[in-house]
Amino acid sequence: MRHGKKVNHLGRTDSHRKAMLANMATSLIKAKRITTTLAKAKALRTYVEPLITKAKNDTTHSRRTVFSYLQDKEVITILFREVAEKVANRPGGYTRIIKLNNRQGDNAEMALIELVDYNTVYGKDVEVKEEKKTTRRGRSKAAAPKATEAKAEVVEEVAPAEEAPATEEPKGE
Repeated sequence: MRHGKKVNHLGRTDSHRKAMLANMATSLIKAKRITTTLAKAKALRTYVEPLITKAKNDTTHSRRTVFSYLQDKEVITILFREVAEKVANRPGGYTRIIKLNNRQGDNAEMALIELVDYNTVYGKDVEVKEEKKTTRRGRSKAAAPKATEAKAEVVEEVAPAEEAPATEEPKGE
């Protein structure tokens, strides 16, 4: 039974698991998305999200704390400069896990874990592009009657205006 056991040990020793999660977190921050097994992705989410939260407060203490986990200066600068700026207003949930097909060799459940703010598919840029729609065919049948009705209204408005001055001119002479 798993009573009170919150950590998935992933079949590894403690030092191996910590090193593996640090390497995966480094890869995630550098590449913004990685593919791994579902169990590792869930373990990585609980490992990396507190580090991103820590990176939102750019102090020497928080940099040293995050460095004690990741041990990579380049990744620390990327995390505190780029990633922290993008997630500054987000209250949590910095990663997204998307399930993929099972792995060919051992049928393991695979998943894609990515940083939410770096995904271009779900971004605001795509929504703006979808609004513009062009078709190669002509006008639809529903649009054609509306155009003729508009023309008829314009003709009716113009006709009374032409008649009024014609009747006024003979009175003036």
